[in-house]
Amino acid sequence: MSHRIGYLVGSLSSDSINRVLAKALVGLAPEGLELTEIPIRDLPLYNRDDEQNPVEAVISFKRSIESSDGLLLVSPEYNRSIPAPLKNAIDWGSRPWGQNSFARKPTGIIGASTGAIGTAVMQASMRSVLSFLDAPQLNAPEAYISFKPEVYGENGEVRDAGTEKFLRHYMEEYEAFVERVLSSTLPGHMGDSDPDSMH
Repeated sequence: MSHRIGYLVGSLSSDSINRVLAKALVGLAPEGLELTEIPIRDLPLYNRDDEQNPVEAVISFKRSIESSDGLLLVSPEYNRSIPAPLKNAIDWGSRPWGQNSFARKPTGIIGASTGAIGTAVMQASMRSVLSFLDAPQLNAPEAYISFKPEVYGENGEVRDAGTEKFLRHYMEEYEAFVERVLSSTLPGHMGDSDPDSMH
């Protein structure tokens, strides 16, 4: 059984190193994961005034999140935090109140930077946001990627054996995590709205 995984790239840059990383992850993903990018470029700035009459880009974005079995966030770190376009997307996806598209979606966070910390601070901030949104997160292995351009090819190939092994392992662990979360969110578990489903 395959799982539909939507992935979000936190940078809008045409030459984003995190888009390169995302392409590599798609190539290294197990056969049981079907990865599709969920674009965030066309989302307007979040405004509560527009919640009840959102533009098509917002409607499409929320539908894509909701139709995914799990989510993979591939993002840089801006000023020691979450990039504005990605946070904006998360805010739209979580609103309006009571229509949180992220709830119960098994989520993985990974990011690349040219520095040594490899987006560690961004990921810590992201974990706090996702916890509030009731989105279960893969806690281990953690993946803070120090990006080296010579390691990655244009079509997603990874030229360094150690890096390829780590990224492949990360995706295998994420697949196992998705399966665990989805099996635990079947009817009859804590958090279900129907009290009869607890019997």
